[in-house]
Amino acid sequence: MNKCVERLYNGVVKENPTLVLMLGMCPTLAVTTSAINGAGMGLASTVVLALSNLMISLLRKAIPDRVRMPAYIVIVASFVTMVQFLMQGFVHSLYQSLGIYIPLIVVNCIILGRAESYASKNKPVESLFDGLGMGLGFTLSLTVLGAFREILGAGTVFGFSFIPANNPTSFEPISIFVMAPGAFFVLAMLVAAMNENFTAYCRGLRPRQQCRPEPVSRTVPVSRSLKENKDGSRNGRGGYLCHNRVVSACRADIQIRAYAAQSDIPEYDRFHTCDSGSRAVCGDGAE
Repeated sequence: MNKCVERLYNGVVKENPTLVLMLGMCPTLAVTTSAINGAGMGLASTVVLALSNLMISLLRKAIPDRVRMPAYIVIVASFVTMVQFLMQGFVHSLYQSLGIYIPLIVVNCIILGRAESYASKNKPVESLFDGLGMGLGFTLSLTVLGAFREILGAGTVFGFSFIPANNPTSFEPISIFVMAPGAFFVLAMLVAAMNENFTAYCRGLRPRQQCRPEPVSRTVPVSRSLKENKDGSRNGRGGYLCHNRVVSACRADIQIRAYAAQSDIPEYDRFHTCDSGSRAVCGDGAE
């Protein structure tokens, strides 16, 4: 159960397909002229995502590796056709509003990406919840984007006007927000807000740390770091270990060289003199 909840959280927040991974930009920018259109496209994609992830995971051992992408497309296209017929029969007005973008769900990079990267390598239940999480994150993003554009561009939300009938001039809609440029403006603002919230959240999780030089026996030599990085050159940057991270020795160059002088490390393994280009940040702003 914890794994399933983690997949839901991952799709809605941590790896939101629209605001974090920047996937599915075509329907995101094209159909979000209103909140209803965004919610409809998102829910249709959620159904296809969840069912296709489940089916692909069930068949992952039966599908030959060389034809997996055509097989994925056939599976996704089958579910898209089912969703298209259901929308045409029961929500015809929404079906007409979304138009060609419903069949284009077949080639949506979110669906094919999750099929390739997750559903084909994991168990059915986890893949189902992964599809639900990604679909809900996509739906939430499109609905919020459509709501902002509808409010600013038409003065309505979900079709309901909030402009007083006795004072229609109290709010003048900004028509550019229901046009193509408005989609880019609102998407940029939402992505910036998402990034800022994540940055503040991550900073809140990290206690303020202070870097202190450690004995050279606990420090990773430059030559070993270069080998681990598969870099044959020896012009790497030196550093010292601070909270399990190798950072530059700019603020403790004298102490570090004192440690190195007392060790038996060869000359080429000692730390290089740091310069203005070799600074690294450790913790909350300490260098």
